[in-house]
Amino acid sequence: MEIKKVAVIGAGVMGAGIAAHISNAGIPVVLLDIVPKGVDNRNAIAEGAVQKMLKVQPAPFMHKRNARLVTTGNIEDHMELLAECDWIIEAVIERLDIKQDLYRKIDSVRKPGSVVSSNTSTIPLRDLVAEQTDAFVGDFMITHFFNPPRYMRLLEITAGEKTRADAVMGIRDFCDRSLGKGVVDCNDTPGFIANRIGIFWIQVAILEAMALGLSVEEADAVMGRPLGIPKTGVFGLSDLVGIDLMPHLMESMQRTLSKDDPFLAKSTIPELVSRMIADGYTGRKGKGGFYRINRTAGGKVKESIDLVSGEYNPSRKAQLDSLQASRQGGLKALVNHPDKGGQYARRVLAQVLGYAASLIPEIAENILAVDEAMKLGYAWKYGPFELIDRLGGSLFGQLLESEGLSLPPLIQLAAEQSFYRVQDGQLQYLDTSGIYQDVVRPECVLLLSDIKRRSEPLAKNGSAALWDIGDGVVCLEYTSKMNAMDPDILALMREAIGIVSKEYKALVLHNEGENYSVGANLGLLLFAANIGTWDQIEEMVEGGQQTYKALKYAPFPVIGAPAGMALGGGCETLLHCDAVQAHAETYIGLVEVGVGLIPGWGGCKEMLQRWMINKRRPGGPMPAVIKCFETISTATVAKSAAEAKDYLFFRPDDGVTMNRDRLLADAKSRALALADGYQPPQPIEISLPGPTAKAAMEMAVKGFHLAGKATDHDVVVAMALAEMLSGGDTDITESLTEDDLLGLEREVFMSLIRHPDTLDRMEHMLETGKPLRN
Repeated sequence: MEIKKVAVIGAGVMGAGIAAHISNAGIPVVLLDIVPKGVDNRNAIAEGAVQKMLKVQPAPFMHKRNARLVTTGNIEDHMELLAECDWIIEAVIERLDIKQDLYRKIDSVRKPGSVVSSNTSTIPLRDLVAEQTDAFVGDFMITHFFNPPRYMRLLEITAGEKTRADAVMGIRDFCDRSLGKGVVDCNDTPGFIANRIGIFWIQVAILEAMALGLSVEEADAVMGRPLGIPKTGVFGLSDLVGIDLMPHLMESMQRTLSKDDPFLAKSTIPELVSRMIADGYTGRKGKGGFYRINRTAGGKVKESIDLVSGEYNPSRKAQLDSLQASRQGGLKALVNHPDKGGQYARRVLAQVLGYAASLIPEIAENILAVDEAMKLGYAWKYGPFELIDRLGGSLFGQLLESEGLSLPPLIQLAAEQSFYRVQDGQLQYLDTSGIYQDVVRPECVLLLSDIKRRSEPLAKNGSAALWDIGDGVVCLEYTSKMNAMDPDILALMREAIGIVSKEYKALVLHNEGENYSVGANLGLLLFAANIGTWDQIEEMVEGGQQTYKALKYAPFPVIGAPAGMALGGGCETLLHCDAVQAHAETYIGLVEVGVGLIPGWGGCKEMLQRWMINKRRPGGPMPAVIKCFETISTATVAKSAAEAKDYLFFRPDDGVTMNRDRLLADAKSRALALADGYQPPQPIEISLPGPTAKAAMEMAVKGFHLAGKATDHDVVVAMALAEMLSGGDTDITESLTEDDLLGLEREVFMSLIRHPDTLDRMEHMLETGKPLRN
């Protein structure tokens, strides 16, 4: 089925967010809600939701223009708009009678074959469709999005016994390819997969922290990074989603779960939590939560609540021997440690992982669905069964025994086997019959992790590797910490050019890290500066410039395939590619001014050239120079691939992939399309205004300085950038080659890195992760 238009009924936070994300896919969407009482504008709720989404951060829209695709209205005057829609999503209040009444109204106006789904996670599907027409039942399913819909990848789908298989397949494919979702099939059970396990995990972790007398910082430190869980842990996560949500979730589970479910024994809301909710301490949306910011003394002091007394005290970093042990010996060292942190990890993991294992096949057919749901819905690095494998079956059995818990049948079935294994380069999982099955990827999904299991790199060093990804295409993977650009990556980049030139068709720059690249290795640069090896620094800068230039003019196409952050030197690699196939959630920018520098590996040069030839700019070089200056001097970061095109970090015809799992396959396809008859780009020369442009930029910078919007060193850095972008000692009658621009870029970079205030900025960034305003 083809989905050309969608409707969402219910313009609350969730429904509006779903509508916004559908518009991010370029699909028109109708957003309806009730007619508010006492207001002249009958569409006020839906219209207000769209206006609010244009202002909030993180932004629900990938680009503000996407809001134009949302048509607002109300369910009394505009139900006829549903007749144009291929998919109608209900996201109204969790009351069965209201939903069923709405479904009858939808069924009276929708076109035959259109899909209707609910975003509910608390009401069984069988109850939702009771007393509906057979045609409606056949077209109905549950599509459970996670909040915020743009950023959370999980989509749980539950189909009824009579739901059309082709309808499920059509929605699954649309959500996968167009919305970028990781789609997981669930059974019609309370909380489906992620919330059934996730809510149990939060509740158990809170209760056990209180029982053991841990501070919230200690509990979050143990429940966070050592387990591959975001550093918010459980108390920080509760503050984020809203503490007042927990009683509602508990009530829903108490109402819908069978009386013998282990969840119910943990469903009591602690007195402290009830008191916090009553006093307005509901988390970040309230006066604070388990953590709060105290501004009473005129400052900003982060505080945390004492889980025994209920009093707030200044927050302190967790200091547990078990945490230190985990840094050295991993998860096993954590759970084996005798201190209260180790005891806490043992208690929580035994209960939560044991509970997850007991739920198959009740909530899902296999362990893959459970692991995927927790990774995509709760941002766990490892799913429950992957965590059991990391502990080892024997140790996990001991954990269950020590907590007085029985072995679930699935754990008994696995015995001493692992839940996952690699056989002849193929990843396999253990099914419910005890037989290993291949992990089969969807069509047109190509993962570098799968390639790495079954092959050896063409070349490799400490910071990068080169992989044959098939059909004559090679992938260059960064493997340094946070994928920071360093001499080893540059060396392998140069080696890759030679290898691909001889035997292959194209090169793709891609990795599966959280971020494509956070920029150059600042620590190496600061170390060299502190010992005064200026010649070595200049050689490194020139080496990067020449490596990126060689990449640009290689005799084969080079495709950048970024996801996550692509900053500084990482951004510059992409500026030198023939084309980019970017994940929609790519955050890209030249941010060097934050550490007192300018882009030094061709970033200034490439941005000038792009804006000079851009058809949208007014005539003459001055508008291009000013645009580059505005973008680079403010360290502008595009917050999506769509926004990146506005700043020309990406070209108008660069591709965007919504689903990250499909990014490498799309980039490979783009590379092969360009490889046929490929010719490298022709060098271009540009003319720049010189001192006249610099003077104009200097006036603007001085104005910001006088207004208190620019610090003293901001002025120094901005004027150095103006020197480079204006062309230095040149005028509009002269032509500048790429090498001329690179030489000027290098000269300005070297002048800044010698400045003591720049060194202070670099050191502060490395120590705190935040820019210094000096």
